[in-house]
Amino acid sequence: MPKMVKKGDLPSKICAACAKPFAWRKKWAKDWDNVLYCSDRCRKAR
Repeated sequence: MPKMVKKGDLPSKICAACAKPFAWRKKWAKDWDNVLYCSDRCRKAR
């Protein structure tokens, strides 16, 4: 069984648009360094 990672242990960033913190997601694993916005809404509103 794979080792489980607690949600609190995941890396997080601050959204460039709304200034709220957001956590790492598996779909961002390959591109985490370039993720700036927490959602599509924030990305479009920049």
